[in-house]
Amino acid sequence: MGNMVKSFKDLTPDLQAFAGGKGGMLSRMFQDGYPVPEGFVVLPSAFQKEKLNAEAWNEIRDYLNTIRKKHEGGLFAVRSSALSEDSAQASFAGEFETVLNVKTDKEIQEAIYTVFRSRESERVKAYSSVQGMEQSHQIAVVIMLMVQSEISGVLFTADPITGSHTSMTGNFVYGLGEQLVSGEANAYPFKLMRPKGKYEGPEDFKKYASELYKYAAKLVKELGYQQDIEWAVAKGKLYMLQARPITTQKTGNLDTYELNDTLDGDYLWTNTNVGEAMTDVFTPLSWSVIRALDEEQMVVPGYYLFSGNICGRMYSNVNMALSIYPAFGKDYKPVLKKMNDIFGQMPEGMNIPIYPFSGLGLIKAMMPGIMNTLKKSKEVTKAMPHYFTDTPNWCRTMKERTGGAKTNKELLNLWKEELWPYNCKALWVTRFAPRKKLTGLFKLNEELPKLLGKEDANTLLSNLRGSSELESLGPVIGISKIIKGESSREEYLMKYGHRGPHEFEISIPDPAEDKIWLEKQIEEFKKSNIDAEELLKKQHTQYERTLKKLEDRFPGKAKKISKQIADASEGSNIREAARSEWTRVFRVNRVFALKAGELTGIGDDVFFLYMDEVLNLLSGNKSAVKHIPARRKTFEKYKTLPPLPSMIRGRFDPFKWAEDPNRRVDYYDPTLTTVSASDSETLKGFAGATGRIEGIVRVLTNPEDGENFKQGEILVASTTNVGWTPLFPRAAAIITDIGAPLSHAAIVARELGIPAVVGCGNATTRLKTGDRVLVDGGQGVVHILD
Repeated sequence: MGNMVKSFKDLTPDLQAFAGGKGGMLSRMFQDGYPVPEGFVVLPSAFQKEKLNAEAWNEIRDYLNTIRKKHEGGLFAVRSSALSEDSAQASFAGEFETVLNVKTDKEIQEAIYTVFRSRESERVKAYSSVQGMEQSHQIAVVIMLMVQSEISGVLFTADPITGSHTSMTGNFVYGLGEQLVSGEANAYPFKLMRPKGKYEGPEDFKKYASELYKYAAKLVKELGYQQDIEWAVAKGKLYMLQARPITTQKTGNLDTYELNDTLDGDYLWTNTNVGEAMTDVFTPLSWSVIRALDEEQMVVPGYYLFSGNICGRMYSNVNMALSIYPAFGKDYKPVLKKMNDIFGQMPEGMNIPIYPFSGLGLIKAMMPGIMNTLKKSKEVTKAMPHYFTDTPNWCRTMKERTGGAKTNKELLNLWKEELWPYNCKALWVTRFAPRKKLTGLFKLNEELPKLLGKEDANTLLSNLRGSSELESLGPVIGISKIIKGESSREEYLMKYGHRGPHEFEISIPDPAEDKIWLEKQIEEFKKSNIDAEELLKKQHTQYERTLKKLEDRFPGKAKKISKQIADASEGSNIREAARSEWTRVFRVNRVFALKAGELTGIGDDVFFLYMDEVLNLLSGNKSAVKHIPARRKTFEKYKTLPPLPSMIRGRFDPFKWAEDPNRRVDYYDPTLTTVSASDSETLKGFAGATGRIEGIVRVLTNPEDGENFKQGEILVASTTNVGWTPLFPRAAAIITDIGAPLSHAAIVARELGIPAVVGCGNATTRLKTGDRVLVDGGQGVVHILD
């Protein structure tokens, strides 16, 4: 037999694409042992000029007779299986024709034509138009033994409205399932609660519930996405009649780079920490490398520490990390309290959506990640003595070798054998090197305010550089040294040329490539006539005065606290140095990308491929290049969005949100009543750096607009990173939407003695350039005066 008709049992993976969504899925389930009724698929190649090929019809009759021998008097269902149907992008549920209870060859042939011709129906055309899909559909036809069901139902493995994975939700009717799909009969709802499938619903279905849960959970695990399943019970046996992705839970389309990870379920996403380091709307290439690194260090399944993608912006779904604790009967709240220093305070009334992990299942899923983490932590300990001195030299050499690659093969080997392994090494050092020394910082941040009050505690934490120089302060101190003649421009660029506002977006040049950037910074510094080193000395004097006060008031505790501060200082220096070297390594990826674009002839289009596609292109596979225009269009569309909320709960549509004049930038949570944040005369955030000052606001979208920023103004920004640091000495105070006590703005402002309130949530929408405010950094409050 040719490739025109294939039984569910015999449909090979290479033919599944031609069997359509329904035919491909039923065949896969049948072959994997799911209880699917017998059937076969008539492939599009069986039709020529709208007619069924004679050879194909003979094959169909043979298959029908084989099934009839086992099931005397059996009736058949004839269904559509369009190649676009039941995909993650669109289900086409009920749009194509279905013919049920057909028996004779003649009835079946007529049914095949009815289904085949439905691809040109008005309702299919209308649905296609709404979905933005081509209106001409290739169609396969599924012929399956009818199940004379006593109970028919559907099951969504996640809530199709909220996206929650807490339970699988379904409903059923008595008799045939078409009444359920068409809405003609009253349905009985039920739930299967994760993690064990506890049944809540009518008694009649209870005895089949655990079996359905087992099959549904297995299907989700195998396919990697949530399912909409049609099932039936006949003569005491459960059957699976269809499964397709829940279309409302599609996280996006990789071909077009339309990605929104909030659509996958009920998660809590935050960019309070990751949004400082990774501030940009990311191109597909940059994001794909970031995602691969995130997966390299992943332990908790589905927990993205820094690569959750919401319309090109990076987020972390922190509820997945917290959900570990309830899985083992532990309270997550003490951990949440510590996380607040990094991720910021949860809005009042916001609940953490707990993912329904099972303890045993979680241990099995986490074990490979745990073993990998233990192995890598040992490697980090071994590498540490030489890592910080070796890495700058490695980066210089690797840039030269990568830029000098002559062939695709040479470049490909450099990535696989040297570049990617060192990317991973840099990530692991950043994660583990400072961990031990930094644990005391969280404790100090909690205990010092109780002992000394917010302001003095803040001052004591303003000397985390100790006797060294924090890497995030380096770019600003370095410019002062150039002006004083203590350092050259070449030395500055060698040491800090990789640091800037767009460190992880490799399509954008860094200061080492953009020589004008440094000249502009020097010019602005000279104009302001501010000495950053003097600011540090002044703040250090204040620190020593407060330390003396601590010794006088609490002589018994002062020595221990001084030791904790020294450890926190060492940990902060290691963390900053590791972060700087990770950035340096990551910037080498830009050289690789540019060389790949040059060797393959696609130029800067390379940034609109994913890294695996770039590697395929270097190997001669050009199939992904056709997606570049669509991805560019999506990327440009994403750049038009304003800064997104720093905390997002549940499903979130950024474009719909952006249209709301009363939107909040601090959080989005559809389960809470949104109160407009624009009427209050105060903004509340975290105490970033102590001090009270009144002044005029300047709101900046990015540090490149810094030439408009005048000395003595109060800087207001959505978030800040190292690229903003050169502006800090000119600022009378700093206010940010995103941030926490241990964020970049807070640490650098404390070191320089500049009052700061971070993590206000909506400062950039509430304040306008020219507004007069009073910033109280010690209390974390901004008073709007006019």
